[in-house]
Amino acid sequence: MRVVIARMQHETNTFSPVATPLAAFGTGNGVGPYYGAAARDAMHGARVAMGAFIALAESRGCDIVTPLAAMAYPSAPVEAAAYTHMCDTICAAIDAGCDAILLDLHGAMVAENADDGEGDLLERIRAIAPHTPMTVALDLHGNISEKIVRNADIIVGFKTYPHIDMYETGEHAGRLLFDMLDGKIRPVIGYQHARVLAQTLEMNTNLAAMKEALDGAKWREQDDAILACSVFGGFPQADTPDAGMSVVVVADAKRPGARALAQRTAEWGASFLWARRSEFIFKQVPLARSIARAKREGAHSSGKPIILVDHGDNCMSGGTCDTVDVLKAALGAGLEGIVVGPTCDPEAVEAMVRAGVGATITLKVGSKMAMPKIGVAHPEPITLTGTVRIITNGEYVVTGPIFAGDTLYMGRTAVLDTGTAKIVVTSQLQEPLDLACFTSVGIDPREARFLILKSRMYFRPVFEPLAQCVIPCASAGVTSSDNRLFRFEKVRRPIYPLD
Repeated sequence: MRVVIARMQHETNTFSPVATPLAAFGTGNGVGPYYGAAARDAMHGARVAMGAFIALAESRGCDIVTPLAAMAYPSAPVEAAAYTHMCDTICAAIDAGCDAILLDLHGAMVAENADDGEGDLLERIRAIAPHTPMTVALDLHGNISEKIVRNADIIVGFKTYPHIDMYETGEHAGRLLFDMLDGKIRPVIGYQHARVLAQTLEMNTNLAAMKEALDGAKWREQDDAILACSVFGGFPQADTPDAGMSVVVVADAKRPGARALAQRTAEWGASFLWARRSEFIFKQVPLARSIARAKREGAHSSGKPIILVDHGDNCMSGGTCDTVDVLKAALGAGLEGIVVGPTCDPEAVEAMVRAGVGATITLKVGSKMAMPKIGVAHPEPITLTGTVRIITNGEYVVTGPIFAGDTLYMGRTAVLDTGTAKIVVTSQLQEPLDLACFTSVGIDPREARFLILKSRMYFRPVFEPLAQCVIPCASAGVTSSDNRLFRFEKVRRPIYPLD
């Protein structure tokens, strides 16, 4: 049995100024996607859906074709040439003939030439292989379109955020595909959009309404006729017609009334999301109030760091990773013992490299990238004087649980120590999802009094257990929870809370 397995992942922030060329699809390796045998090697054992697909196919002795493994950090719409090239690569492998297709996609990809990146790809594949069984694993933040649903046999989404079940989602989706090939099941799909543009900070699957929604999905999967029930939170910074929450249900048509059951269950899930819609909107407070709270908390220190979450500038949602609003406010309030990072500023890194380790240097850090789609044409860096403590190549291996075992790349990295704050400055965007963001450059973040992290959720599994408390901090970036910053033009209206 010949199977085609591929990965093409990008969560697109249509308001982001960070470009997305083909080279971005190597998760920071500076080269780009992996192809053929290199793609299989890179994904073999990886704790992502494609890794699970490969393991399942190997266990069945399949002839495995891996045309592409591509993943880019969230950023602006994918360059047209890059998107077309990746789709062409996958489609060429399928056109050569195969018995099954297993795809590790995102669900919120937008390209310069495609508002529905995944839907357009699946439509192309169906034109080539109209009857070939196809399964798709998707991110919980997918903006699911009818085109995606119409062109896939099986769809399974993550059930955790932070995403710690990427591999398990691949196992689920792959297992259903092989059951389909073995004639054990005949999948049909139900789908319903919820008309809610939820905000990422209220999609923590360990809390409140989002937890209840996912618990409900797991409960529905106990029904033998329901093969998969996926609740998608959507990605709110993607201004596309299908942005927002939705529910996708896969049922077994070998059971009576399966198609109606799938649709009824999807509608049930969407009704729940609509009924609880106000709970999916994050109510942020002004930055000054957050810093004042941090100062009060710091007066009663437990010896653990107080985490200041700079959620308006999260690169894993398309942020520039260079805003300095929170650092400025913290320094202005007299906070000390600050560790910040990573902050992306290749120009500042180069200046520190020229100065050398041990040198004292005065330079402008951060806020070098304009954000015209939210009205920030001339950002203002912060001027700092400090000592260059270390310079590295910025590579480290993730200990987990997110992307466990992967090598991540911050690019050339330097640490500036002002005495009051230590700033990890990188040449490439990086989400602080692992202690090694800091330990790889000689900083133990557990010793910080105040730890400023440019993150939303990915920091939580590793950093939150180490913290005295976590304080959300609102900065004016392209991942802000303030909808007033964004001009939505394409999202299908009406949708809550815009209407």
